[in-house]
Amino acid sequence: MGKEIMSRESIEGAFKAMPHILNFPAAKFWVDYDREADVLYISFQRPQKATDSEMLENGVILRYRRDKMIGLTILDASKREKGPLKRRKAH
Repeated sequence: MGKEIMSRESIEGAFKAMPHILNFPAAKFWVDYDREADVLYISFQRPQKATDSEMLENGVILRYRRDKMIGLTILDASKREKGPLKRRKAH
């Protein structure tokens, strides 16, 4: 009998996330998580090489190359709850 790679809870979580993942703007994407910094990186292109970014009020950073979104950076990822994205107001 092989070793368990993922817990049943983790597998169930992946299935719950599936409808959201299928709505991403790209069919292929990369996910990296830095546990020490608690930052989740989602890239829709490799290499990402963003030319612009936008910080939302909730600590989500949208990464762009020209006018195309190429990734997300989610700060404090393990502390996240569901909620709408709110853009920061320009000063």
